[in-house]
Amino acid sequence: MSDAELMGSEVLRGTVLPEWIDANEHMNVAYYVLAFDLAVDSLWEAFGITEDYINVSNSSTFAVESHVTWQRELAVDEPYIITSHLLAYDNKRIHQFMRMYHGEKYFLAATAEWLNLHVDLDIRRVSPWPAAILRQISAFAERQADWGWPPDAGKQMTVANPTYSARVPG
Repeated sequence: MSDAELMGSEVLRGTVLPEWIDANEHMNVAYYVLAFDLAVDSLWEAFGITEDYINVSNSSTFAVESHVTWQRELAVDEPYIITSHLLAYDNKRIHQFMRMYHGEKYFLAATAEWLNLHVDLDIRRVSPWPAAILRQISAFAERQADWGWPPDAGKQMTVANPTYSARVPG
């Protein structure tokens, strides 16, 4: 695989920092989430959701649901690339699937699926996207229109043959 074959639109490149390494000598789970959050911020900037936008409009986005999977380890000083694949949006919400790849070997290290809401910070309620931002989201979606739904999106956690399960059969 090469840089050109990565699935999704690239939104962020970074490097695993020494303070992100845990006792297992790999990137700690919390820092994968941080890296994905930084990628969301980068994508939002492309849509026009900047610090200036937040301050002037007193609107922002809130994450309301996420699901992260860890596929392979990343170690200190290794580069990573995060891509975004827009799954759905409406006049107040956006659902995306992100992939984190090793930045040189191009293996899939992790995925994150996030649902965000546009929020009016004055009343702390969901509110419609401004037209200019909605146009940017729409243009981003149009560039991905033929990608379809990723097989790993929308997965549910399960234990195939549990010794114990709190789920009631039926």
